[in-house]
Amino acid sequence: MSEWLEMGRISDLKDGVMKAVAAAGREFLLVRIGGQYYVADKRCPHMGGDLSRGQLQGTVVTCPRHGSQFDLQDGHVVRWTTWTGLIDVVNRLVRSPRPIRTYPVRLDGDKVLAGI
Repeated sequence: MSEWLEMGRISDLKDGVMKAVAAAGREFLLVRIGGQYYVADKRCPHMGGDLSRGQLQGTVVTCPRHGSQFDLQDGHVVRWTTWTGLIDVVNRLVRSPRPIRTYPVRLDGDKVLAGI
C-alpha cells in the first residue's frame, strides 16, 4: 500500500448501497453495510463484469454477468459462476476461481479513504 485515496463521503452513501468510484486512474467498488465500509476492485475477475451493477446480500456481492459471488470482507470466492456440468468444468480449467482484491478502509471526518 502506498497511499490513501478518497473513495467518497460518509454522507453520500446509505447503508446497503454500492457505488462505482474512479480514483487514480482505476475503478473501485465502494459499499456501506451496517455502518462498515468496504472497497474492492469494481470488475469481476471472472470476465470483467461490473460489480457495482450486481446484487448485494450482506457482505456478498454477485456479479451481474455470470453470477460469481465474492465476500467483501476479504474478497474470497463464495461461488465462481452459476454454471454447472461440463460448462463449469471447462470454465474452471480456463479461468480458475480468483478472489477480488479488497482494500483497507479508514474514515477521516466525513471522508472514506482506501489504502491503495
